[in-house]
Amino acid sequence: MNPDLDQLKPYPFETLAKLREGIAPNPALEPIALTIGEPRHAPPEFVLDTLREHIMGVAKYPATGGMPELRTAIAQWLERRFSLNATPDIERQVLPVTGTREALFSFIQAALDRTRPARVLVPNPFYQIYEGATLLAGGEVTYLPCPAENGFRPDYAAVPADVWRDTQIVFICSPGNPTGAVTPLADFQQLIRLADEHDFLIASDECYSELYLDESTPPPGLLQACAAMGRDDYARCVVFHSLSKRSNLPGLRSGFVAGDGEVIRRFRHYRTYHGCAMPQHHQYASIAAWNDEAHVLANRDAYREKFAAVTKILAPVMDFPTPDASFYLYPAVPGGDDAAFTRDLLREEAVGVLPASYMAREVNGVNPGAGRIRLALVAELEQTIEAAQRLRRFVERIH
Repeated sequence: MNPDLDQLKPYPFETLAKLREGIAPNPALEPIALTIGEPRHAPPEFVLDTLREHIMGVAKYPATGGMPELRTAIAQWLERRFSLNATPDIERQVLPVTGTREALFSFIQAALDRTRPARVLVPNPFYQIYEGATLLAGGEVTYLPCPAENGFRPDYAAVPADVWRDTQIVFICSPGNPTGAVTPLADFQQLIRLADEHDFLIASDECYSELYLDESTPPPGLLQACAAMGRDDYARCVVFHSLSKRSNLPGLRSGFVAGDGEVIRRFRHYRTYHGCAMPQHHQYASIAAWNDEAHVLANRDAYREKFAAVTKILAPVMDFPTPDASFYLYPAVPGGDDAAFTRDLLREEAVGVLPASYMAREVNGVNPGAGRIRLALVAELEQTIEAAQRLRRFVERIH
């Protein structure tokens, strides 16, 4: 077996399962899980109708590059959403994928050059796929802390020159998981200039980009930053998007990668061997989803209502940043022990949350997620409010 498998850390939910061993949630209460970022709003019915209409797509092998109609829908959506100067080239700059998780993992396998120092920079806390993919590709992970004093974003100016010298890929997650922090356009552009100087790729995970609280201020994206700089070739830049959160379709496994045409060409070649082309009926359903914004607006409205209700309940007793986007809250816990808080909350109030320290790595004696928890506000409104009320009751009891 590949010896690099031994480098993989336990996934956060494996660690959480061990923490919960032997704990019986309060039997007087119905358990409520705020742990996993899995949307539970209803999928759009018109997308399901399209899926059913084209179900005989199961009888055909799909093409690695996807149907031109799907790439066109994606390219046009990108142009509209991110105010690009032109529609991305569907033959060179757009590639459908079977969800961003799979694509993020496989991208590292294709992009990392093992013949030279192969450093990959990731935000800390972070989505664990970035780390696991890097380790299995033979790379070295460097963790960039995302502290509160920097708006829960990395400080690229603090990265030493010798680190940039060996860097091949930098991951961005905006809006951030678990923090909800949004990368400003200026930060994207700073990183683009650094990529020009040090010759690395920027991989921007933007799967939460359509869940934002202020309708007048959608989060910017990496390609938008390129376009504002007049760089329509998107050199050294790739973005990852998904229908999982935007359209409540996590089981469809539908997303795309877009950006630098040469990088996409090489990645597409890799994927002809990787064998993960999107099924044809999923492609038709995806076309329908990318071409419609009404259901996305309704989805944002539902999350706004939950954020407003939960903030009203928890803000008097917990400290947390008001997120610009995503469906997470990132509160500090009384006492600072996020694992103990999580365990006791489950036992006493039957509410499941995720210790943020499980999503981060300790560097120089500091785990930037320690003392916080991640709340995924994915359940329906009534259940989410009930969970928040129990959480407040628990905090008031122990504080």
